[in-house]
Amino acid sequence: MEAIIVGGGIGGLSLALSLHQAGIAVRVYEAVADPGPAGVGINLQPSAVRELTELGLGDQLADIGIATQQLILFNKFGQLIWHEPRGMAAGYRWPQYSIHRGQLQMLLLRAVRARIGEANFRGGMSFVALAQDRERVTAKFSDRSGVEVSDAADVLIGADGIHSAVRRQLYPHEGEPRFAQQVLWRAAVDAAPFLDGRTMVIAGHYDQRIIVYPVGTGARPGHLLTNWICQSVVPDTTARREDWNRCAPKEAVLAHFGLWQFPWLDLPALVRQTASIYEFPLVDRDPVATWTQDRVTLIGDAAHPMYPIGSQAGSQAIIDARALTGALMTSADPREALLRYDLERRPVMDDVTLRNRRFGPEAAMQLVEDRAPNGFDNIDDVISQQELAAITRSFSSAAGLDVETVNSRPSFVTAASTRRRRRLAGAE
Repeated sequence: MEAIIVGGGIGGLSLALSLHQAGIAVRVYEAVADPGPAGVGINLQPSAVRELTELGLGDQLADIGIATQQLILFNKFGQLIWHEPRGMAAGYRWPQYSIHRGQLQMLLLRAVRARIGEANFRGGMSFVALAQDRERVTAKFSDRSGVEVSDAADVLIGADGIHSAVRRQLYPHEGEPRFAQQVLWRAAVDAAPFLDGRTMVIAGHYDQRIIVYPVGTGARPGHLLTNWICQSVVPDTTARREDWNRCAPKEAVLAHFGLWQFPWLDLPALVRQTASIYEFPLVDRDPVATWTQDRVTLIGDAAHPMYPIGSQAGSQAIIDARALTGALMTSADPREALLRYDLERRPVMDDVTLRNRRFGPEAAMQLVEDRAPNGFDNIDDVISQQELAAITRSFSSAAGLDVETVNSRPSFVTAASTRRRRRLAGAE
């Protein structure tokens, strides 16, 4: 079996490694000619770390990431709402890592090039169109000079993000992403550690919140590379395409968050010492009826773009990649395999996408804002610990992120299923 992957981001590269592990030939086409370490921070849930560990990348993740120990939720005044252990401290068999997105992508890219071969990662090639028949799917790509090339395989997977060109061919009338009338400002800056240096904090409520966590060793002794996100309603902002290269002035952030100083973090000081701040609109897309059309399917943000709530997007793209690989290993007919993957993964991701519109596992912060907009003396007078725990459990269970599920479920890709894939290939 042969596969074409459109997109060389976290999902596409994870899929390439998974397919190669399963003995499936794979070629990756990426629009960027020579991808570099772009972006800022990302959180990898234990569910995703498990998959990357099974791909032989566990030690390298530990070298470049921070093993997150706890998550703490605060209100807009910096008052404690909820805290919970994360990763192995919560009972998972694998850590949760806070990591620089660019470093993660470069780690995956090095592994892809080493395992599938340099010639099978084809940068600088933009997807143009596809056509399929009973036997194969053929894709057309264009390089920067306009020269077009074609390639054919048994399956094609769109892993090309929220503005997916593959998805656009499947749904040509879908239009632009859905804008939530909010803007996110994001950056990573070398800074002194806050709290214990291994904590992720979220403060505020739905209309205005911050997320801060360390993602790696800092450039100066005793410092950490600290990722921060500020999100706020900006109704008069025109929704524009997300672009990591679109910079924003510090004044734009400080106009909304200039007073957010807490005993455990001075956010305005963090903003002021940041060299480059990136801005993009808060967007997602409505769920679609299917990700799969015969020999073509979608993963990651191409399949289920969602609000960046609950540290889901990157982790779920990795799980998509592994689930899709597992489906392809269990069927002699790739069309049947893609349909099975769709039927199993899409309802779960549709639910997560819609839950994220309602603030996902962070819904407790909005409840506290609604019930105590001027702050509180005792959080138990505002919301019970049982209600807080129930919100967290509900989301984790729906997304397949609870400890029992992650620790006990069978692997998507096993030696036995690899042997089965080879037997099926021999029978075809």
